[in-house]
Amino acid sequence: MDIGRQLANSHDIGAKVSLLFRKRAEIAQRNLTEALKDASANSDLSAQTVDPTRAWTDWMSYGVDAVQRSVLFLDTLRERGNNYLKHVQAGQPPLLHFEYEMVMDGRKLARPVNYALLRITPPEGVVVDDTRRPYIIIDPRAGHGPGIGGFKDDSQVGVALRDGHPVYFVIFFRDPEPGQTLLDVCEAEKQFVKKVRELHPDSPKPAIVGNCQGGWAAMMLAAADPDDTGPIVINGAPMSYWGGAWQDGAGDNPMRYAGGNLGGTWLSSLAADLGNGVFDGAHLVQNFENLNLANTFWDKYYNLYSKIDTEPPRFLEFERWWGGFFLMNREEIEWITRNLFVGNKLWTGETKMAGGKAFDLRDIRAPIILFASMGDNITPPQQAFNWVGDIYGSTYEIKARGQVIVGLLHEDIGHLGIFVSGKVAKKEHAQIVSVLKSIEMLPPGLYAMSITEKPGHHGAPEYEVEFHERTLEELRGRLNRFERADEEPFEAVATLSEFNQRAYELFMQPMVQATANEYTAKLQQQLHPLRWQRWALSDLNPMLAWVGAAAQAVRAQRRPVNEDNVALKLEKANAAAISAWLEYVRALRDATSEAQFFMTYASVFSLYVADKAEAEAAANPPVAEGRELPFVKEALASIAEGGYAEALARVACLMARKGEPLLLSRLAMRQQLMKDYGDLLPDLGADEWRRVRGEQDLIVRYEPEQALATLPQLLRSPADRDRLARLMRRVLADQRVDLSAHQLALLDMVGNAAENKPDNRPDNRPAVRAGKSTVRGRAKPAARSRRAA
Repeated sequence: MDIGRQLANSHDIGAKVSLLFRKRAEIAQRNLTEALKDASANSDLSAQTVDPTRAWTDWMSYGVDAVQRSVLFLDTLRERGNNYLKHVQAGQPPLLHFEYEMVMDGRKLARPVNYALLRITPPEGVVVDDTRRPYIIIDPRAGHGPGIGGFKDDSQVGVALRDGHPVYFVIFFRDPEPGQTLLDVCEAEKQFVKKVRELHPDSPKPAIVGNCQGGWAAMMLAAADPDDTGPIVINGAPMSYWGGAWQDGAGDNPMRYAGGNLGGTWLSSLAADLGNGVFDGAHLVQNFENLNLANTFWDKYYNLYSKIDTEPPRFLEFERWWGGFFLMNREEIEWITRNLFVGNKLWTGETKMAGGKAFDLRDIRAPIILFASMGDNITPPQQAFNWVGDIYGSTYEIKARGQVIVGLLHEDIGHLGIFVSGKVAKKEHAQIVSVLKSIEMLPPGLYAMSITEKPGHHGAPEYEVEFHERTLEELRGRLNRFERADEEPFEAVATLSEFNQRAYELFMQPMVQATANEYTAKLQQQLHPLRWQRWALSDLNPMLAWVGAAAQAVRAQRRPVNEDNVALKLEKANAAAISAWLEYVRALRDATSEAQFFMTYASVFSLYVADKAEAEAAANPPVAEGRELPFVKEALASIAEGGYAEALARVACLMARKGEPLLLSRLAMRQQLMKDYGDLLPDLGADEWRRVRGEQDLIVRYEPEQALATLPQLLRSPADRDRLARLMRRVLADQRVDLSAHQLALLDMVGNAAENKPDNRPDNRPAVRAGKSTVRGRAKPAARSRRAA
């Protein structure tokens, strides 16, 4: 029996946790054993060790090479420290690869915030069309500074610019404005969006791209200002903070359990109070570093040391961004931890805007694209996607609200790779830009987006994008096993956290605030381990005065050894063993953390919510069938109500291909057809059209015959009937439109129905005639049936 089945069949939380810990430990031990075997096999020393002369020569040359690499390695760390100091002295400006100009400075608003809106200047040779959809990219404020979305040429900024779009970038400064809150930031970002719309009056609504923390900020912005925001793209953004992988040892999400194991949010308040009301973002960066012990303490430095002749530029470029530590106000970090990280309140409607209205993500009317990765242990896919199933009762509600939600899932890229990987930028982000051109043509619903690579011209890859319609039940089953039972203990965490927070505020906070001051806060920041390791290895340290000159001398006389050097192979084998051992320690640490969490809070939870869960279940009985849902009932009740827009949307639903993936190329063709047929289409905005289309989709799904029979009720005006007939004739004559035999038959039936004059009976059923189509002036060509696109 596999571990997943054992977990599902066990009702004892202690037994479940023991099984899971055992599985984690077994996987860790197996990975360590395999890594050590690979390291030993790759060293392959048997042939060389029998030759003493060869071994002596190799060791001598290796000694020279090792000393030279050590000097160059130390010099690179010194240069990293100097770069850090220069960046700090310059005020830590955004580390963007592109030139930019400031459009709005949030520090000058009525409620000042340390945010600003930049416009990216296109590089030489790139032409931007100001009438195309602008992009607004919001970078994460999670300890680091801004710039990761435009860190290199192959980035979100670069992809959008090369496609001709104006690009704006939301940045933030190192120090927060006194008293600023995240609600103030949200209000400032609303003004940024309005400013972009003013600058591009002839463009579609701007696309909002949010990375990680910037993702939930983008969702808050879109919920607060749905009239001004266009499509939303959130990359690696946590929305359902209690979600994660708890199955078969396949996924480790240690940050998921940190809040509970540390007793809740009070430690963040303590850190902010020790900082004299300011929270040091270096604490968040250190949490990220602690996730991967092997990389933090060994791999990245050994990779630099082993490739010291080529690696320093890449290492220094990334470290410039990674080593930029930014600050938050106490109010900001407390809002984040209490409402999001521990409270998980963003999707519940419990968080309020500046005016007191609740953030309701269902108010977002623009299409939403969610991009996550199975290899992301900071924002696992469950945290990126589960909120959809939490706020929408069913797929029918998504349709009835006219919403389009598209999910894109990478198989293995890590959290940072979602934003900085050049391969991801060229493939996923480039295709997202292509999708945003015509995403508003998608009918309302929930979709999975797939990207297929195929050979293109001159060897360059080409990509084919498809959309597969999904249901909420399929989404839940894909990402969550055991019906998300592992999220229940987080209710107890939230309750205990509130208790600890109040206790801290009553008994400790007054004393801590009385002892903290600006001097101690600055001293604490400078002595943080992540800052100390940078400025201590810089020109500020007189003990490193010799390093620069020594490094120049080494480069002039560099003598690297060959790859088959005996000592070098031993070095690589030992390095691989150290990395494997650190990874083993990390795996056991994370398994212990997970076991500790569930042993503590699962038991507390079982006592805390036993009666509550039973009462809630009695108060909210499950709905047995989709047609009994309120949104479906409301749509069916209005089956004979509406006008030309509802009639056209119903025809589109009747004609839709069922069960086939929808190609991006077909969406683009639809968009072009809508431009060409504009005089025959209803004058509706994209958001309103999707709402109408979603409502008609429900009607056609549950009452297809009645939907056709009541079509004349929607076409009471002779002008509307004539308008629809002319549109159908143009569609039949348009060689760009591929219609199947089934669609042609449906078009004939629609034409017959449209010719019938409406009466006041809701069950009016027109006769369906065979033979020629009743679309006036044209016989239905039997040979017109084509292969579906």
